[in-house]
Amino acid sequence: MAGSLYVVSTPIGNLDDITFRAVNTLKSVGLIAAEDTRRTDHLLKHFGLTTPTTSLHEHNETQKIPQLLRTLANGTDIALVSDAGTPVVADPGQRLIARAIAQGVRIVPIPGASAVLTALAASGYPADEFVFAGFAPSKSSDRKKWLSRLADESRTVVFFEAPHRIGKTLGEMREILGKRPITIARELTKLHEHIVRTIADQLDEAPIPGRGEFTVILAPFQNQDASQQDIDNAELLTYFGQMIETGTVSRRRAVSATADKFGLTTNEVYARLERIKSEAPS
Repeated sequence: MAGSLYVVSTPIGNLDDITFRAVNTLKSVGLIAAEDTRRTDHLLKHFGLTTPTTSLHEHNETQKIPQLLRTLANGTDIALVSDAGTPVVADPGQRLIARAIAQGVRIVPIPGASAVLTALAASGYPADEFVFAGFAPSKSSDRKKWLSRLADESRTVVFFEAPHRIGKTLGEMREILGKRPITIARELTKLHEHIVRTIADQLDEAPIPGRGEFTVILAPFQNQDASQQDIDNAELLTYFGQMIETGTVSRRRAVSATADKFGLTTNEVYARLERIKSEAPS
């Protein structure tokens, strides 16, 4: 009987975020295919696990996948892990999973931490629909075109950026995205976690260290017409705040009621509330 391939989510920073099921899976399988065996060995050591590991990354997938498929065919269960978070989300592993599926291997997803969902939850932006855009392009010219395409995206956008490029990317966002509300999450779940909420054209006023791992969230684009500009933000905030203060209405329902009251969409209300928050004196 062929082994199963377990796709295991691991912590994105704080090791306490691993699930009991993930630990038990990593303990019970015969082999762990890891993006970086050194990082995975550190995780295993922390939980007292001794399961053997083998590397699987973008530079050795061609050679390693046939070996792993043979191991599965021989009846050994394998766990696939990335350096952090959920495998295949901007990480290697998709090709192994696809090949395993084609060969009839049982795929078992073990859910857990995800930088995308963690940052999205902390942003306060609409999450009914969102776009995950992966890593921003490395070249400035490509990145500017990419940001321009996202400039009128009506859904929340989440993407990753490398620490050595974050400064240039923020500068280009300030130039291209204007009044777009933005949340920048740095080192999520780690000791020096830092979340900044601001407006794109005010990014130069938000000091962001060029160190750590970054997840950037863009609020949905809002086309502000003249009638919307006439709405008094103080009145909107008061109406919204009165419902929230009672404790009997959820934030989502309060946003929906505020949208109906002022003739806006829920996305427009979210965007206005974020602007009011960012413009308030600290």
